[in-house]
Amino acid sequence: MGGLTKANLKARAGARSYERGLGYLDAVSGVEVGDGWATATVHGTDRYEVALTLDGPGGPAGRCDCPYGMEGNFCKHLVALGLTLLAQRSSLPRQRKAARDRAHDLDAWLSALSKDELLTLVREQIGEDRRLRRRLELRAAGARGDVAGIRAKVRELLDVRPFARYGYVEYADARAFADQAGQAVSAIGALTGSGRATVAIELTREAMRLLAEVATSVDDSDGGLGQVAVDLADAHLEACRAARPDPEELAHWLFGQALRDLDTGLTDIDPLDYRDVLGDAGMTTLRKLVVEAWRGNRTGWAEKYLMERLAKTAGDIDTVIAVHAADLTPNGHTHLVIARELESAGRPDEALNWAERGLRETPDLATVDTALVDHLCERYARAGRLPDAVALRRSHFSARRSLLAYQQLRATARDTDCWSAEREGALTLLRADAERQQPGGWYGGSVLVDALLDDRDATAAWQAATETGAHDKQWLTLADQVRADRPADALAVYLRLAEPLTAQTGNAVYEQLVVLLLSIRDCHRRLDTPDAFTTYVTALRASLRRKRNLMRLMDEHGL
Repeated sequence: MGGLTKANLKARAGARSYERGLGYLDAVSGVEVGDGWATATVHGTDRYEVALTLDGPGGPAGRCDCPYGMEGNFCKHLVALGLTLLAQRSSLPRQRKAARDRAHDLDAWLSALSKDELLTLVREQIGEDRRLRRRLELRAAGARGDVAGIRAKVRELLDVRPFARYGYVEYADARAFADQAGQAVSAIGALTGSGRATVAIELTREAMRLLAEVATSVDDSDGGLGQVAVDLADAHLEACRAARPDPEELAHWLFGQALRDLDTGLTDIDPLDYRDVLGDAGMTTLRKLVVEAWRGNRTGWAEKYLMERLAKTAGDIDTVIAVHAADLTPNGHTHLVIARELESAGRPDEALNWAERGLRETPDLATVDTALVDHLCERYARAGRLPDAVALRRSHFSARRSLLAYQQLRATARDTDCWSAEREGALTLLRADAERQQPGGWYGGSVLVDALLDDRDATAAWQAATETGAHDKQWLTLADQVRADRPADALAVYLRLAEPLTAQTGNAVYEQLVVLLLSIRDCHRRLDTPDAFTTYVTALRASLRRKRNLMRLMDEHGL
């Protein structure tokens, strides 16, 4: 249980859920502890079942069937279970042993039952658990070779209607539907293992169609249904390898399925995974279908993807280039893709030509793919063309005027020992933008202030902020940077930023306010005016005394 601590629980749940979990410690019951896991019932608005993994790679993880937990959150009920386990740390080894003993006793009891007694027990469970009944019905149908029965059960398991409220499967019900759909995949896969692969091919295709029809009606945030689709595609490939269907028919089906899949992203079937099944005849048919489709729609995403995959598999770099060149994006991104393909193929001169063409064919350099600029600058530097790299960075900065473009210009210009001159020109452009009140930096602030802060030129940044304005986030950074040398200026900023927070509520606000108060205290210490701070914080505590969480946080920091 080394990964379970109060700090980890708070980090995992967040301050709000953690503090709310403190109020549910008396509501935890039925705790069961195993090796690395624990379950319990927590009574809140309703009765919730919680399960906690104690030593996960990212700290504690868990599952709760409360509404907040069903959305994938680490809720207050999980916090309550975690804190309960920490409080019972000394007794956990005994509880683990008790859980193992119970499992052993249950297994021994079951082993001692007669066949008739076991059948009676199973029949009772079948009557109470519909999911168990369906799983056993599928196994029975498979064992007796009842293909019609399996087909009917597969259709039933992929029927979304019992889970759909108002025609849609909500997140809370999606997991149960995905589990049920997974049973259909298992049943189909079992057909291949029992020598009925041809039937399995037919059923996987029908299941894919049914799954595609309902996929848009399911909230698959957890990806459970997506995994079912992937498993279904794997089952189809396995069945095809066992049954060896007609290669030309298979090629036509794979082509159509791949086009649909690439649009929906459901089963993610790759026709090239079937090369060993298709053979020469099937691959010839597949190539013909893909080429005809691409020629009929050279800008279609699915058609381009399939054509590129076939060309790459064949090592046909010129066809790969032709596929991309037929649908060039206006920001130079496709030119960059082509350049990288040509470089990988050992054709650097052509690669450079395509990259430079991407710049020329971008109508507005402010919209160019930054990765293309980075690519070209790297190639220029590698070829000893540093002035060309600086010129490109300068042009890109002039068009975009962002902090990132400024940083990139600075890095490249420093490599050629010309940053002093480049900086002056760049700051002139940013100063003109700031004077026109043209934001574009962090949080909508002035890029000029951002750039000067990034240069660690606090004096110039403060002057720019004073003359042309700055965002509060920038003022805070400025105050932090000048506090040691200009505590009075920094104090004025901190006091102004703290004032609106005193009228707000919430733990996040309180944390911000305390950070500012600590900075205010430091400024008064530097100014040798501790009494002024004492007067200020005393008045603040008196006016905000009803905010108990704030008071506690201030106490923790000695404020």
